[in-house]
Amino acid sequence: MSLDTMNETYQPPFHMTEEITNLIVEIGQYVGSITTYELMHRNPVLRRENRIKSIYSSLAIEQNTLSLDQVSDVINGKRMLGPPEDIREVKNAYEAYERTSKLDPYSVKDLLYAHKLMTEGLVKEAERFRSGNVGVYAGERLIHAGTRARYVLELILQLMTWLKESKYHPLVKSCIFHYEFEFIHPFADGNGRTGRLWQSLILRKWSELFAWLPVETLVHENQEEYYCVLQRADKAGTSTEFAEFMLGMIRNALKELHDNQNHGANEVSAEANEANREANEVESGTIEDQILRFIRANPKISQTRIAEEIGVSRSTIQRAFAKLMERGKVRRSGGTRGSWIIQEKHGYG
Repeated sequence: MSLDTMNETYQPPFHMTEEITNLIVEIGQYVGSITTYELMHRNPVLRRENRIKSIYSSLAIEQNTLSLDQVSDVINGKRMLGPPEDIREVKNAYEAYERTSKLDPYSVKDLLYAHKLMTEGLVKEAERFRSGNVGVYAGERLIHAGTRARYVLELILQLMTWLKESKYHPLVKSCIFHYEFEFIHPFADGNGRTGRLWQSLILRKWSELFAWLPVETLVHENQEEYYCVLQRADKAGTSTEFAEFMLGMIRNALKELHDNQNHGANEVSAEANEANREANEVESGTIEDQILRFIRANPKISQTRIAEEIGVSRSTIQRAFAKLMERGKVRRSGGTRGSWIIQEKHGYG
């Protein structure tokens, strides 16, 4: 049986809600209005910083002990002291995230390859579905029993077929897949890391913005609720509440990005307005008149001092001086240590 050709009908238990519909609309509006992606796309430093945040957050959820700075050091190739397994997790995760763009979200083979990248050198069954049964524990308490090992391959194949053929919005499908993947728990270890990576891949295929949006950071900040929602969804037998939670996290991440973008745009707009005002004053002669008054009072005054006194930029003063000198109204005598001379014959006395 081929890993990517099985075509069973499978419908994960889920129902649309008004909350989910509203979140889809909100997220779509934010994605449409955010232009920061273009800046990220051109700026490798920003891309790397967001990638590091994603990796740090996803691994911290799984109890990796390294700090954000330490994760950054590992990725940047710096030598550091720390638990070898935690360091290896970071290196593996970085490799996996770097290769995400080349993975097919509907391919089981690619899913296994992603798991290999995430867990190579850490677990015995890297790139293989688990051979035994597993459970998720909180201390000694079992909070989730994964699907029996003999059914894992069949269910993952069916889930991939559903993911490819479902008519749900990609935002919704990414959340349902994430939940169903964790419910099946197909690997002996690395399910959380791989599941979050795969949701990011599904989202990225919908909008490239998600290549650099660290949704994992918000999940990490709400980790306790993340696990509580997973448990409640298990009890309810449907991924609906989990989808609402994850879409809320995505909406919050986009809102933060949108607000930061608008704050920066407002600052740029204010600077542009001020520059326009100064340019208009230069054109109208207002600044030129003030310059002439300062020169009469102190012929040795510098352009920088005049800019400070008037309250405009030095470039604005330089443009005004250029106009005055071009028209023969002002000339310089004695070089840098000299004085400004007003040409009275031009009617400025």
